[in-house]
Amino acid sequence: MGKNALFDKNLLALSEKNQKLSERVRRAEAPCATYTFLESRQGDKIPALVDPAGSARPLHSMVDPRKEATRLISTVETESFLVLLGLGGGYYVEAALERDDIGVVLVVEYDLSGLAELFSEIDYTRFFRDARFHLLADACESELRENILDLYQPALYGGIRVIPTRSRTVNEPNFIMATDAIQAAITRVSADFSVQAHFGKRWFSNIVRNLKSAETARDDTPEIRRAAVTAAGSSLSAQIPALRQKRDELFLIATDTSLPCLLHEKLTPDAVITIDCQHISYHHFMAGFPDNTLLFLDLASPPGFTRLTKNYRFFATDHPLTRYISRTWKDLPSLDVSGGNVTYAAISLAEQLGAREIELYGADFACPNGVPYARGAYTYSVFAKKQSRLSPLETQASAFLYRVPLSKVRRSDDSWYYETETLKFYREGLEEKSERMDAVIIPQPGFGAPMNVKKSISINTRDSSRNKFERHSKPSMTAKKFLEFYRDKIANLPKPGKNAAEYLASLREEDRALLATILPAAAALKQGSLNFAETLEATKAYCVSRIKALP
Repeated sequence: MGKNALFDKNLLALSEKNQKLSERVRRAEAPCATYTFLESRQGDKIPALVDPAGSARPLHSMVDPRKEATRLISTVETESFLVLLGLGGGYYVEAALERDDIGVVLVVEYDLSGLAELFSEIDYTRFFRDARFHLLADACESELRENILDLYQPALYGGIRVIPTRSRTVNEPNFIMATDAIQAAITRVSADFSVQAHFGKRWFSNIVRNLKSAETARDDTPEIRRAAVTAAGSSLSAQIPALRQKRDELFLIATDTSLPCLLHEKLTPDAVITIDCQHISYHHFMAGFPDNTLLFLDLASPPGFTRLTKNYRFFATDHPLTRYISRTWKDLPSLDVSGGNVTYAAISLAEQLGAREIELYGADFACPNGVPYARGAYTYSVFAKKQSRLSPLETQASAFLYRVPLSKVRRSDDSWYYETETLKFYREGLEEKSERMDAVIIPQPGFGAPMNVKKSISINTRDSSRNKFERHSKPSMTAKKFLEFYRDKIANLPKPGKNAAEYLASLREEDRALLATILPAAAALKQGSLNFAETLEATKAYCVSRIKALP
């Protein structure tokens, strides 16, 4: 077969999966040869990279490239998501796809002209038609990260492994950048997976148990213009007098952590928001819940919270099950909680209710002078009840403070605070959010980490406020019928095949959306000894059993 015919054949196969990349490769020009092509002792074609001095560096073994590739891929054990740096002759890809337990093979390549040369010499069509194979060419840092985040599901694929084609990647700046970008994406995915592994089963259980309450929950909410949000940082105690003076001018939204602090100061919020699925959140409500205060609940909140008041409103988040419920059963308001903390969620709520100015109290994102919470926070009452002669309140407070690594930071006024990586991440997330908001955040002077937020609102958006939170939709069926419908849908998901990628490719869009709703629970149920099929079947059984156990 001639080179042009092979080139066209490769492009045709690629276009079935990635039309845009196929067109880019077709347009690629080759002013000079990137590769020369050699023959191994076994008769296999070996691309060799031509360096500036004219020397050729073979990308694979000149003796037996297939044996070399098989030996390398055999070192992959629990990782079924492979990132290959460099396409080369395709021998690494071939060895990986021969294993049924490999779920995804993502190849990262640079230099479209060089890629066009490879397409003219080597037949890759069998890879392009495999659902597990993906090719990225000339991807920037952000594109690499997004592709990893989109494709990599630890609950399905287990670990991830990066394998470079050494002669192709050595001293190549693009591949150095790619390695850093991939590692950053893996770190983020790993953090998300750790959270899912910890909370996945609790999220699922709480969500399905809350549906009966969500069926009859009211959905009317006030429309506001100016709001105050209270967090529970120790600066809140000093800011209370200023907040008290403005109380009648502001719609006051308290984070659940700050509620007992406000009640301690005889201040009643207009609303409280909670997003934590853990039962320890009950401690925030031990001081009581005001009669006329609205309670905004993540659908994954502990079900007992609906007994605190009849004045509650549910919202959906990015959890795939709450999105599925909102789309197929009842249109719930959606709230951005991606910052990972309740202060971020409270700011989102204020903006959704229509606020144009949001004053922020107690948001230290630090421990000023080593003090983590304002007066009245639940930790003080818990420590007081547990104290003894051998473990006084101060000892327990110190143990709580120093349970994670701390950095001591001096402010410009020579005061100081302790900061953790998590608190810094939360603060920076809220600062980034302020740049995307129509509303303006106004942090009140405190003793914590200074915040750098957007200072003003554009004239075009100043008067465009409206309540985007409220919904007026009725459930498509009773909660009981929906749960029976959802339970049967889970039970009837197709049996898993040899690997996750082929299974996902075989699913209808409706079934893929359904599968996504149970993946956080799968993260919690996955064990090292379980493969993809076993993990999926165990997850289906767990989810069905939790729904059957409902009264």
